[in-house]
Amino acid sequence: MTEPAATIVVVDDDASVRRGLERLLRAVGYLVETYESAAQFLARAPIAGPCCLVLDVRMPGQGGLELYQTLTAGGRHLPVVFITGHGDIPTVVRAMRAGAVDFLTKPFDDQELLDAVDQALSGKRRSSQ
Repeated sequence: MTEPAATIVVVDDDASVRRGLERLLRAVGYLVETYESAAQFLARAPIAGPCCLVLDVRMPGQGGLELYQTLTAGGRHLPVVFITGHGDIPTVVRAMRAGAVDFLTKPFDDQELLDAVDQALSGKRRSSQ
């Protein structure tokens, strides 16, 4: 029996980022769901099967870090890769302490994101920043 394809959930308020990541991730065989806000994602039923979140740190309303904290407080512990156009050391530290697999600053290389998603799905956390 084959293992189901992993679902990658992208939550980013930038439509062009969502479209680009969706194309990239689908091209390598992932199922992809995109959401423009944390609230939109939270309205969705929990995902069954392997998945990884790709969350933008800064979004109107609830940002990626706050979304992740909401999920974990509710018992939903999912592997996460944070992405941002506004990376600073305190934010990176908060993300990694929250359990992030990786933290990527936009613009990032496609392969860098794919590697981070692969690490997230395999349960590996990046050892250094």
